[in-house]
Amino acid sequence: MTRDELEAYLASAREIATAAGAAILPHFRSPLAIDNKGTARDYDPVTEADRAAERTIRDAISRRYPEHRIRGEEHGISGGGSALTWVIDPIDGTRSFVLGQLHWGTLIALHDGGGPKLGVMHQPFVGETFAAVAGGESFWERGGERRTLRTRSCPRIDEAMLACTAPDMFATDAKRAAFDRARARVRLTRFGSDCYGYCLLAMGMIDAVVESGLQAYDVQALVPIVEAAGGVITRWDGGPCDEGGDVVACGDRALHAELLRLLAG
Repeated sequence: MTRDELEAYLASAREIATAAGAAILPHFRSPLAIDNKGTARDYDPVTEADRAAERTIRDAISRRYPEHRIRGEEHGISGGGSALTWVIDPIDGTRSFVLGQLHWGTLIALHDGGGPKLGVMHQPFVGETFAAVAGGESFWERGGERRTLRTRSCPRIDEAMLACTAPDMFATDAKRAAFDRARARVRLTRFGSDCYGYCLLAMGMIDAVVESGLQAYDVQALVPIVEAAGGVITRWDGGPCDEGGDVVACGDRALHAELLRLLAG
């Protein structure tokens, strides 16, 4: 794809994410029926807001790009035979959403078969959008304000600010021990970040995010946002994290290398 094509797709993704936000907001901080996709000990909520937003996104993409594929959290894979796939999470951070908290957002990525080429994170309640095309500019916007995003320098792990969605996302003793090694070395750890942690890393507010058990739709939109801001985001083994799994993101490459060593044991 050319840069002009990517920018046109990004403009569409931002419009579609805004439409999804309009479908979500009537449900936010309102009485809401909540289904659990998980178990009694592994709470994985889904709401009508998630479903309404995914329908809105799918319908808009299908109308604009009927040949493209769509891969979403709630309704799987659908669409045409194109190599281009829209990867969507209607509400990343549904646990925060159902509690009335703010660390949630709509994620939309476009994957060309080689990697995610653009990403959007939109939080409609506060009106923030984080977006980027691969190899281009990572930016934040709200209302008429727009700002280019750059990660900050932080090569020393003892000065790093670390974010993670939840300590119970590490499913094995080995993974929890790996996270604890990193947590013991950083200056500050905060939980509850979901997609916001990666966006704040791109903004230069956070130095690292370490997480586990992610799905493709949890992370693909965030990859271009982090990388275009100067950061690095991979699996714990240093490989591409397009399909999720165990993910580490850093604003500083030296810090990323140090965290890879710690996570490996």
